[in-house]
Amino acid sequence: QVQLVESGGGLVQEGGALRLSCVGSGRDFSEYAMAWFRQAPGKEREFVAGISWSGTSTYEVDAVKGRFAISRENWKSTAYLQMNRLKLSDTGVYYCAAADGPYMEYNGGRYNFNHWGQGTQVTVSS
Repeated sequence: QVQLVESGGGLVQEGGALRLSCVGSGRDFSEYAMAWFRQAPGKEREFVAGISWSGTSTYEVDAVKGRFAISRENWKSTAYLQMNRLKLSDTGVYYCAAADGPYMEYNGGRYNFNHWGQGTQVTVSS
């Protein structure tokens, strides 16, 4: 069983930056893909970015492309989400998630991320 713990959230002004971290335990961190999701108030949780087990393959949704970057350091069992040029619309609870395997998969309308952290709040103010 994978346990995930996020940190790094907080309150930041529009245009600012934050870096979220997610530490994994309970299983070899290099065995699985990782992702970040977010949930804005009153909205469903949405996929933000994903990264393969080795870090060589990454994907960010259009809404954050060019502003956010996902990365990982397997020797630290840690994944990151660097968030730059933050917008009000980036406000929400950010969750890291682990896949069951080394690569992201999307089938039947859902991703293969089945292990979740508790979330960290990101609030962007004007």
